[in-house]
Amino acid sequence: MKKFFLAAGAALFLSVPTAAHAVDIAVVGPLTGDLASFGEQMERGAIAAVADINANGGVNGEQINLIRGDDRCDPKEAVAVANKMVNDNVAFVAGHFCSSASIPASEVYWDNDVLQISPASTNPTLTENGYANVFRTCGRDDQQGDVAGNWLAKHFASKKVAFVHDKTAYGKGLADFTKANFEAAGGTSDLYESINAGEQDYSALVTKLKSRGVEALYFGGYHAELGLIARQSADQNYKPVFLSGDAQNTLELWSITGDSGEGILFTFAPDPRSNPDAASLVERFRSEGYEPEGYTLYTYAAIQVWAESARKAGSFDTGAVSDAMRGGNFSTVIGPLSFDSKGDRTTADYTWYKWTEGNYAEVGIDYKP
Repeated sequence: MKKFFLAAGAALFLSVPTAAHAVDIAVVGPLTGDLASFGEQMERGAIAAVADINANGGVNGEQINLIRGDDRCDPKEAVAVANKMVNDNVAFVAGHFCSSASIPASEVYWDNDVLQISPASTNPTLTENGYANVFRTCGRDDQQGDVAGNWLAKHFASKKVAFVHDKTAYGKGLADFTKANFEAAGGTSDLYESINAGEQDYSALVTKLKSRGVEALYFGGYHAELGLIARQSADQNYKPVFLSGDAQNTLELWSITGDSGEGILFTFAPDPRSNPDAASLVERFRSEGYEPEGYTLYTYAAIQVWAESARKAGSFDTGAVSDAMRGGNFSTVIGPLSFDSKGDRTTADYTWYKWTEGNYAEVGIDYKP
């Protein structure tokens, strides 16, 4: 594979030193910026996984050293971080978070033979490029869109439904898959719009939705934007049903919406915090004052899978570890995992969650609005 390196730019790199003889791995995500709550989820999960692995003797006789990289969910920054990880000779990267970061970074990891396991990037393109070293512990947006689109058609086919996305690889892909499945199941879209992520005023969009009488809004994007749309809708005394995907699984959403977030629905996998195999870990996090929501356990699981595969391979070689991953069945904190030839999970279920009184909880696939 060809080798190339780019400047690291202004990315943040931190390492957690362990023993003198150690294998470096990395966790990379948005440690700063609007999506930093997700970066914290990843970082917390990675730190816990490495600590547990090292406490149990490490991997192949080596202790594990964790390096942290901040890509701020920016595609250019993600490439810079990826090249820095290549320069640092990391054996494996748990990351990135945003699909728009993971996809360009995956090209760097492919060209330089570094294993990548994303705990959170759901855009199908990530594993459709044929890169044998790329995996994910989460599901895909076409799977999520299938569940959401068919559910919307069942409950909102006779109502006015709008689809809005934030133009990101994740947001647009999720909205498009959901819309396509909604229409294939007999629904009719009333409006399809995009917004610019990072803006603070979406009142013009809200006015347009309200004037058209939209009763349900499906949003493809992240919590910062949906939170503002929900709050600014309430300011106009307008309350459609808000629906979205897995990026709404952060308690930070409520800090944006306040009571206007009541009733927001989103799809995500069944809550791994209820997995019996994760009980002691979840309790440990909570005893430390941290709620292991969202992608905390997905990141922990990514490192679990890598460590077990490296043990099975008896090596840290990317090809050998990748082969062991595809040929294995893994017991993890998010449940059993196995991977297909693309690097996707062989099973990935989605269900509905609802925001109520400042928190979200699983309400099930058969939930009726």
